[in-house]
Amino acid sequence: MITPENLRTQVERLTTDLIGCSLCDKQNFPSLREEPSNIKKIDFGQSDISIVLKNKPYQEIYNELLRTQAYNLKMLDGALIQLMYEFHRNSLLRHRLAFFPSPYLEEFQNNPEIYEEDCIYADIIKKNIVPFPIRFDFDCNEDTVVVVEHPQSHLTLGQYQNCRIPVSSPLTPFIFIDFILLNFYNTAYNKYSEKISKYSEVFMNTIEPSEQKIIHVQLPLQE
Repeated sequence: MITPENLRTQVERLTTDLIGCSLCDKQNFPSLREEPSNIKKIDFGQSDISIVLKNKPYQEIYNELLRTQAYNLKMLDGALIQLMYEFHRNSLLRHRLAFFPSPYLEEFQNNPEIYEEDCIYADIIKKNIVPFPIRFDFDCNEDTVVVVEHPQSHLTLGQYQNCRIPVSSPLTPFIFIDFILLNFYNTAYNKYSEKISKYSEVFMNTIEPSEQKIIHVQLPLQE
């Protein structure tokens, strides 16, 4: 069973590992706080992220998240990573795991020779790269869930309001961080993956049979 306590420990360990590999330069270590009705929240010390829900240009949203330090990790290229979980006792109620790449990639793309030797930048110096946010959400609230239309666990790309790609289960911090590094920092991933802690625990499947019949994301199974 994945408890709030060992999940927070997982986030702490992964944060330490990314700092040790020099992949992030600013961070907020996770807090675990108890609220009324046996609710436990794990996040970066605050939960006011309403800016991301507003109809504003992506650059404004990014700037506000950066200004208020509303992130767990700030990568060396400016990307922001958020990991937020909410439990009722030891049962996961919801999570929000987000990746906000920096909208300011011109420095890297206009002067690629400066960064070619640094593996953290190797995957972002091409001029045809377009930064866009990625978010994995989970919410088991019966008033929220609608099969196919609003799956319990889903992936949203680029802040599109109705983009909810079904995901087979909630994500652990390790699975999310591993996904981000593998796909968006692949050069760094190949160099440092052995130095990043591995966790085999997974959440139980939540995907519905009808959601499995459309394009969806299948997460790794328990080893």
